[in-house]
Amino acid sequence: MWIWTVKKISIVVPCYNEQEALPLFYQAITQVAGEMAPVEFEFLLVNDGSRDNTLQVMRTLHQKDARVRYVSFSRNFGKEAAIYAGLEHARGDYVAIMDADLQDPPALLKEMYRGIIEEGFDCVATRRVDRKGEPPIRSFFARCFYKLINKISRADIVDGARDYRLMTRQVVDAILQLKEYNRFSKGIFGWVGFQTKWLEYENVERAAGETKWSFWKLFLYSLDGIIAFSTAPLAIASIAGVLFCFLAMVLALFFFVKTLVWGDPVPGYPSMIIIILFIGGIQLLCTGIVGQYLSKTYLETKKRPIYLVKETEEQPDEQE
Repeated sequence: MWIWTVKKISIVVPCYNEQEALPLFYQAITQVAGEMAPVEFEFLLVNDGSRDNTLQVMRTLHQKDARVRYVSFSRNFGKEAAIYAGLEHARGDYVAIMDADLQDPPALLKEMYRGIIEEGFDCVATRRVDRKGEPPIRSFFARCFYKLINKISRADIVDGARDYRLMTRQVVDAILQLKEYNRFSKGIFGWVGFQTKWLEYENVERAAGETKWSFWKLFLYSLDGIIAFSTAPLAIASIAGVLFCFLAMVLALFFFVKTLVWGDPVPGYPSMIIIILFIGGIQLLCTGIVGQYLSKTYLETKKRPIYLVKETEEQPDEQE
């Protein structure tokens, strides 16, 4: 039997169109909270501009249970902004990040808390050991992404890592010091360091609702992660430029010698068109890579807030 220290755990839950999943999540998390007494809990729900009745569900849960707090954005700012807002508003000694769809098993909180209290870890994080239920093509590209980003960056991102983790206040404060507008939390978690224990579990299907992450959104998210934590694409663009300049000089010398020796003019209109198109494509690719970094720099220099709050449980929207 474990002896729990009387501390408070904040459960941060980013929500976007989760009206069906939230009641199920609340039922599951309160059951686990009851089993972990006398540890205190607060459930901080972050409404990321949902278009359904997610906000109303949050209000109802707050009226039912004072431990439920909520923050509602003025519009959709994305999950990364919701995570940051949750960490910023959390009041607990320890903070956990969980999804509302129950793909992050609440029962693991007991072992996560034990890892921090009894084993001395600063953070206990989770990773999936399989991807059952996912399309094979999506799983393939996900594994490729983790291999690539770990090779080209210094961020320690574990394959299958979830945002689901329990952190000490020290870790949370370190994360909040990174105020960049273009956020990639998985990379940030690895970048700040601290001692992390990994818990493995098998993939769990959503309890309700539909996933908000299409293949295209995941692809763009992976690009954001690579750009945020590595300058390798810029180096690749530079190396490609040097290689093609060298190749051009070699070909020019080859055709010059060929003309002197055999007296043949340089033929090949089709091959010339192919070469021009190929080189042009490489140039546009390199320009696009530079453009991505430039655009991120441009957005950072604007110093815009990561999110805007419209309503909280302490300041309800008077128009509602």
